Amino acid sequence: TTPDPLTGAIFARNAYNRPFAGKTVFVAVNEPMRSVTGSRSEFLGRNGSTARPAAMANAALSGQLGAGLDPCAALQVPFDIAEGEDRELVFVLGAGNDADEARQLVQRFCGPARARRALEAVWEFWNRTLGTVHAETPDPALNFLVNGWLEYQTLACRYWGRSGYYQSGGAYGFRDQLQDTTALLHAAPWAAREHLLRAAARQFIEGDVQHWWHPPGGRGVRTHFSDDYLWLPYCACRYVKTTGDTGVLDERIPFLEGRPVNADEESYYDLPQQSNEDGTLYEHCQRAIRNGLRFGTHGLPLIGCGDWNDGMNLIGEKGQGESVWLAFFLCDVLCRFKELAERRNDSEFAAECAREVVRLRQNIEANGWDGDWYRRAYFDDGTPLGSATNEECRIDSIAQSWSVLSGAGDPERARRAMESVEQRLVRRESRIIQLFDPPFDKSALEPGYIKGYIPGVRENGGQYTHAAIWTAMAFAELGETEKAWELFDLLNPIRHASAPAGVARYKVEPYVVSADIYSVEPNIGRGGWSWYTGSSGWMYRLIVETLLGLRLEVDRLHLTPRLPKAWKSLKIHYRHHNTFYHLTLTRAAANAPVQLLLDGHVIDGATIPLTDDGQEHQVEMKVR
Repeated sequence: TTPDPLTGAIFARNAYNRPFAGKTVFVAVNEPMRSVTGSRSEFLGRNGSTARPAAMANAALSGQLGAGLDPCAALQVPFDIAEGEDRELVFVLGAGNDADEARQLVQRFCGPARARRALEAVWEFWNRTLGTVHAETPDPALNFLVNGWLEYQTLACRYWGRSGYYQSGGAYGFRDQLQDTTALLHAAPWAAREHLLRAAARQFIEGDVQHWWHPPGGRGVRTHFSDDYLWLPYCACRYVKTTGDTGVLDERIPFLEGRPVNADEESYYDLPQQSNEDGTLYEHCQRAIRNGLRFGTHGLPLIGCGDWNDGMNLIGEKGQGESVWLAFFLCDVLCRFKELAERRNDSEFAAECAREVVRLRQNIEANGWDGDWYRRAYFDDGTPLGSATNEECRIDSIAQSWSVLSGAGDPERARRAMESVEQRLVRRESRIIQLFDPPFDKSALEPGYIKGYIPGVRENGGQYTHAAIWTAMAFAELGETEKAWELFDLLNPIRHASAPAGVARYKVEPYVVSADIYSVEPNIGRGGWSWYTGSSGWMYRLIVETLLGLRLEVDRLHLTPRLPKAWKSLKIHYRHHNTFYHLTLTRAAANAPVQLLLDGHVIDGATIPLTDDGQEHQVEMKVR
């Protein structure tokens, strides 16, 4: 730590942190009469704590700065204030690429008027971003989530911060932030475009990707994970269909080079090199799909060192394990990309996608069905998982949900599978939806590190909210509207802390989504891993797209609301660029036709044409 004589700020550097060796952190205050210290022990005092810092009893700080300290940055400003007088102080914390930039930033922001303008710009950004969809429904708890908190959690915590109280990693997860951006397509499509290109740049020539990496250098892990790279074409298809931005598919991005992961290792950590070979985003997606067309003896995709569930890392440790869930997800990706390939007149690849879908569906029904639900996976030796024959993990929800969401499951079997989910995994008395049941504990099965969690915690048979949301989505797709809303009510974090007893049990913030809720005594109903979870983005999609039924395609808004019978009306305010559409949805009489009006004119179908004309538009819809 060093003083800056020009601004009075404290500067801090760490030359030993190689990726950030030249960066300069600064702390400043807009008062010339201040004292400072760079010593944490001075500020806290011997055996002191932040609850009662020793420095608060001292008239001034010592001014001690430099190397060799337990470092901190503390500034103290003394002042007198008369009754009724106001005094405004501005403290500025930030970082520059070097000392000169740090100094410029201090001078730019360290003043009441300039700091106020910056703060107002922040407010304006969030008001605009979080105000793209504004719902006024009979459920205040839903309104609270959808009108701010879910998108804030997704953008600020998941996409930008990539950090939370339970995890302070700061890395990009390949599948993680790609999924997050799919919830931002209404409010921040620029984030999705930006991240599609960023993620594609972390793909190796062979088609696999870094499971996670740290910016800015790009150090991360290369693995045998089997689903990571498939989220690139999934999200690219969704982005293009929503925004109409086909130009992103022609953006050229280099590949990475590095040694392949050996067959006998799960992963390795390294800094890969940028290849001389590049490709369009479309070609990156093609390479990802072709890399995923690797199948085992049952004709199902190889699970590698895990699919969506990282904890099942030993199912395919010898390279032969297969994933039933991944088969459904791959079908979904292939169907979406087939449509995209046809729009680009790439008939050859579209036909390849279509052939693979037919083959996969046949193999799923021949080898994935267990009698009352779909199996989850096969171990290297052919032992099934997620089967009635298993002592533990007899049924897993995500294979059942995606049999519906992908459209790849036999319709009668998929419905029967979801009935099994309701019977075996939906626990209304505890307000949870388990990922699978029974949890792993004492059986001979060795699926991976998931067994290291105690039963009922996190992925090991607790509620993994990410998957629980897929369950609600699947019931909605089956036409089980009332059930879908009931399950959303179970998932709504506000409901978990609506009374003192719930607060004491839940123990985490009720205004953000938690990744998991425990399912076994004595911790039933306790939340875990709040803030930093992809569940926030998926819950936003559940509410806005699946339940309220808003689906954007470029300049058309499709309306397919699935509303509970108890609701007679609601309003949704939707901003298209700089133009607001005010939607009023009311329940139609029993024999009355469903009707859509735009500014008083009847619209055929259930789609609103969107125009950015700066005017206020009124939409009225009668729904069944």
